[in-house]
Amino acid sequence: MTWSFDGPFGPNDVVVSIPEGAGPERRLPVLVALHGRGESRKGNRRGARGWIDDYELTRALDRLAQPPLGSGDFQGYVSRPRLDRINRELGAHPYEGLIVVCPYLPDVLRRGAAFERAEELAGFIVDVLLPRVYAETPAIGTPETTGIDGVSLGGRASLLVAAARPQAFGAVGALQAALDGSEVARVAQLTAKAVVQNPQLKLRLLTSKQDHFRRVNQRLSAALTKKGVRHQYLSVVGTHSYRFNRGPGALEMLLFHDRALRGMPWR
Repeated sequence: MTWSFDGPFGPNDVVVSIPEGAGPERRLPVLVALHGRGESRKGNRRGARGWIDDYELTRALDRLAQPPLGSGDFQGYVSRPRLDRINRELGAHPYEGLIVVCPYLPDVLRRGAAFERAEELAGFIVDVLLPRVYAETPAIGTPETTGIDGVSLGGRASLLVAAARPQAFGAVGALQAALDGSEVARVAQLTAKAVVQNPQLKLRLLTSKQDHFRRVNQRLSAALTKKGVRHQYLSVVGTHSYRFNRGPGALEMLLFHDRALRGMPWR
């Protein structure tokens, strides 16, 4: 379904994906999934459908429901050990499902005003969008079962939103987060403060071998480690591309939050 809001940066469509069979007797965790800058440039309506249309999220959801996965499901971007590990995990603990909430993300988090505007974005997601998700969908509806994630610009946004409102989420992830090297220290500092406010917050940074943001993500992971912030850092196969988003991007994101929001370990 698609909802329309008057967001802090203008009209904001939100696409909500609810698995079949969800209802009062089967309530699910919620994942807020944020798209990249390419979809920001397509405008509100098309941009909000980035994960569904451009990154083929529905195909990823269908495949997770029918394992085992193959290399083609990852668009060829997967090592044999990683593929085997994921299939073993799916064999032992099948994917249970998430309500995936996909808001339009305008390109407003540029350097300079990024941290202030992230506060406004967080206010919209936490104070406006999530209450409606909890009220109108079969969501479990608790912070512990709500995650936020995104790719590139969306990964940048997910880190900043979670830092602004850490008690609203149980897990935060970032795929190939589009960060500048000059921002690493501040993002690490804000994240460390967020974890103090919410010690149960699960954090995962994922990059790839040919991601042009790989080094800055490595630096952020090192800075978080230095500050004593527990997190997962994972570098997988792939480029910074739509092909990556349609393969490991979508699959790794869904698997991480399906596990993390149910209190299960996942690496």
